[in-house]
Amino acid sequence: MDASGSEDSNRAYYDEFSKTYENQRGDNDPGGYHELLDELESGFVERFGSRRDVLEIGCGTGLVLERIRRFAKSAKGVDLSPGMLEKARERGLDVEIGNATRLPFEDESFDVTCSFKVLAHIPDVAQAVSEMARVTRPGGVLLAEFYNPHSLRGLVKRYGPAGKITDGADEGHVFTSYHTPEQVEALVPAGCRIIDSRGVRIATPTALVMRSRFGRRIFSGIERALCDSPLRRFGGFWIAAIAKGR
Repeated sequence: MDASGSEDSNRAYYDEFSKTYENQRGDNDPGGYHELLDELESGFVERFGSRRDVLEIGCGTGLVLERIRRFAKSAKGVDLSPGMLEKARERGLDVEIGNATRLPFEDESFDVTCSFKVLAHIPDVAQAVSEMARVTRPGGVLLAEFYNPHSLRGLVKRYGPAGKITDGADEGHVFTSYHTPEQVEALVPAGCRIIDSRGVRIATPTALVMRSRFGRRIFSGIERALCDSPLRRFGGFWIAAIAKGR
C-alpha cells in the first residue's frame, strides 16, 4: 500500500483496517473517544435529516449509519471497502460498494448526504463534494467533514508519529489532506452555500486522555459544550452544513 490516494491502494488500506477498526469502537469501548465522535457527528445529521432520506458516503462498518437509521426516513450507505461493508451488512444496514467521486446513484436521490473522516483521504476532494451535491435534492443539505489544520488534533498529526492501524499498516499508508474552514468555502459547489457548522474534537488533545473514566467524563462534557460554540472552527474535525439551492 502507499499514500498516493489511488482507488486500489485506498481499498486495500481500508480492507486491512476493517480487521481491527472496531477494536476500540462501538460495543468494544462504550462511552469512549470514538463513540463520542459518532454521537456528535450523527447528532448533527439528525438536525437536518430527521425523517428524511439520508446517504452516508464512506460509511465503513456502519457505526454512524446505524445511529442515523434511528431517526431517518431511510438510511443508505456507500463505501469503497468490501471488508468494511461486510461488517455493515452484519448490522442489517442498507449499503453498497461505490466510489465517492463516482457515486452509484441518480441525480437528486437523497435529502441529506453526509461524509465523515473520508473526504480528507480523497485527492480529488472537489469532485467528491460535487458528487454529494449531485445526488442531493434541491433544498437538501450536504454535511461534509474535513480535517482541520488549525486544531489541537492537526498539531498532533503534523508533529507526532503516524498512528498504527495493523501490524502491516499505519496512517502514513493512506492519502490525507487538511482544510481550514476558509479553504472549505472554495470547495462549495455552485448553487450551494454553507449555512451551519460543527466542530468535533476541539479540546481533546489525543484519544488517550479518554481512556480513564475521569477523562471521559471531563472531555466528553467539554466537547459537547463547545461543538456548536464560536470555538467550533478549531475542531480537529470540522463539519460544514452546505445547503443546495432549489
